[in-house]
Amino acid sequence: MENNKINFIELQALDLKEIKKFYGNTFGWTFTDYGDQYVDFHDAGISGGFAKVKEISTGGTLVVLYHEDLSLALGNVIKNGGKISKDIFSFPGGRRFEFLDPSGNQMSIWSDK
Repeated sequence: MENNKINFIELQALDLKEIKKFYGNTFGWTFTDYGDQYVDFHDAGISGGFAKVKEISTGGTLVVLYHEDLSLALGNVIKNGGKISKDIFSFPGGRRFEFLDPSGNQMSIWSDK
């Protein structure tokens, strides 16, 4: 893993069982479940996952970068004009935060540290 590189793509899904069936049967992706609200996908060319949501938000895709120091990355986002939309929180596998870039694109940065 490298700092500041796209590391993970998070997509939204209304029904995780249905989405796994679709991508598994259509593209041969495999999956790792993390409870009933999240599933990682594999064999897709990049690491990613599906978050279960009640409603798909605009865009529906969350690009996730990696950084070993979340506090430093968060400070850099703010310093350079980004707005924090979800402060640092824990999830299975690490911690992350979400932000809006100056154009309003939602992004995230995660760390396993």
